[in-house]
Amino acid sequence: MWSMSAVSEDDKLNRDTAKKVIRRSWQFARPYRRTTQAALVLVTFWTATTLAGPVIVKYGIDSGLGKNDGHALNMAVAAYIAATIAAYFIARLQFVYINRAGEGFLRDLRVRVFDHLQSQGLSFFDREKTGVLVSRMTADIESMGELIQWGLLQFVSAALLVVMSLALLFFLSWELTLLAMVVFPVIVVASIRFQRDSNRVYLTVRERIGNNLSALQEGISGVRVIQAFAREDEQSRRFTASNDALFDAHMDSIKVSMWYFGLVEFCGIFATASMVGVGGYLVHRGSVSLGVVTAFVLLLGSLFDPVQQLSQLYNTVQSAGASLQKLYGILDTPPEVGEAVNALDLPHEGEVAVRDVDFEYVPGRPVLNHVSLTVGIGERLALVGPTGAGKSTLAKLMARLYDPTSGTVSFAGIDLRDATLHSLRQRVVVVPQEGFLFSGTIRDNLAIARPSATDDEIIASLASIGVLEHFLAFPEGLDTEVRERGSRLSAGERQLVALARAALVDPAVLVLDEATSNLDPGTEAEVEHALESLMADRTVIVVAHRLSTVRRADRIAVVDHGGLLELGSHDELVALGGKYAALSAAWERNQGASPGRPA
Repeated sequence: MWSMSAVSEDDKLNRDTAKKVIRRSWQFARPYRRTTQAALVLVTFWTATTLAGPVIVKYGIDSGLGKNDGHALNMAVAAYIAATIAAYFIARLQFVYINRAGEGFLRDLRVRVFDHLQSQGLSFFDREKTGVLVSRMTADIESMGELIQWGLLQFVSAALLVVMSLALLFFLSWELTLLAMVVFPVIVVASIRFQRDSNRVYLTVRERIGNNLSALQEGISGVRVIQAFAREDEQSRRFTASNDALFDAHMDSIKVSMWYFGLVEFCGIFATASMVGVGGYLVHRGSVSLGVVTAFVLLLGSLFDPVQQLSQLYNTVQSAGASLQKLYGILDTPPEVGEAVNALDLPHEGEVAVRDVDFEYVPGRPVLNHVSLTVGIGERLALVGPTGAGKSTLAKLMARLYDPTSGTVSFAGIDLRDATLHSLRQRVVVVPQEGFLFSGTIRDNLAIARPSATDDEIIASLASIGVLEHFLAFPEGLDTEVRERGSRLSAGERQLVALARAALVDPAVLVLDEATSNLDPGTEAEVEHALESLMADRTVIVVAHRLSTVRRADRIAVVDHGGLLELGSHDELVALGGKYAALSAAWERNQGASPGRPA
């Protein structure tokens, strides 16, 4: 079987790193050690039954045909049949065992990595690209799957075949073994070159597959623009060029495999011919028996083929090792928003206090500097300011989606870093600008907020914000499938589900990133009504983009250039004539031009 794996120079593991990866994988595979050990025992037995065939043939020729002993010949035939049947069943059984252990290992690794990703703070996902993380869970796991499904078994059996074949050949005849070893250095040197050349050409193939897929995706995704400007011929030319480059890369890979496999096949034929010629001479001289020469000819395949297989598996093993190293790198990244030892449950209500907070997404590039403010129980605070001022960051710190670089954020006097994450998420709930829904029903998406909630509690959460009748009017009611990302619902309906989730949790503090800024006027009023119901009798921190939202706040915090510039009510800040007064005047001018739309 030909391996498509290829490893770049950056992915190649040095000896020390490889040892660490192997040691850690062995520890991780602890639940499957017995299964793995059983598979290795079966591989050993399979190798023995495979090599037993030529030995039995030798016995049949020398003791049966050579001595005209019918009983010995019958014994040889029976033993050969028994060995063949045993080899067949052992091969199937070892395949089951190795795959059970390997697939179990991959299953546990997927779950472990996914759980660890879920525990990471938002700063981790700010640094890491989503596509790269998905690739770790798909392409890298698939790279190991190729090794697990057939490569590992082939690797172990090939190594055992080489070692046991050599030992058996020396035992039968050292002269013929030395003759067989004449071509062995040629195969070893060719295999080393093949590893290098095959890795190079398949790296090129992998790169050009990516380029070809990119050209294909652009051609399909941008078909409207292409047709609008009559660029079909140009796009066809680009795709043809990338396709031709991929064809050339595949042809180079075929050339590499052609010379290598051709050379190995020639060496095998040459060794067999030499064995027959020299073996015939040694039989004539009486140094060896005809059965020994026959066994040697049969055993040569068990000597040369495994070397070829090991060479082919080299890149697969390297690729799997590199993939494991990357996945272990994710597992070794500690969650930046973790739970402290002996963490405390937060009380049911309390003021939110920000004390001398600094924050940096990237070290050396501050986003917030020395920010301090307090939000009282039941107070509504609006955070306003220009884009990039730091207001959304401040709101996320108050919900502990991030931890401050310095300073503290507390609830009821308890530093959020000392609180249990469960109680924190029950007391402080964030409603984002756009409600995200998962595949499943409306009921399923509501229960995400509190899986233990009963149907009555789910219905009560919808009724509390006045949207129960809206969803019960659907033909399937709360059992309506929303499809991927909630595509079956409108943007307003998705946001209503997000608000009902928050109502189901019944938090003390709501953090809102202007939940109505991206809605059309048709659904905006209903969402506004639901939002007002949700905010009643709660502490609310809202990142505001509209004058109407700001005016409903008890106090307004103006954030700019990472600092808290102004703090007060709408009337107080307008009278102050500072930054907020200018923002308010701009909002009013914009509303005069386009009533009801965000500034």
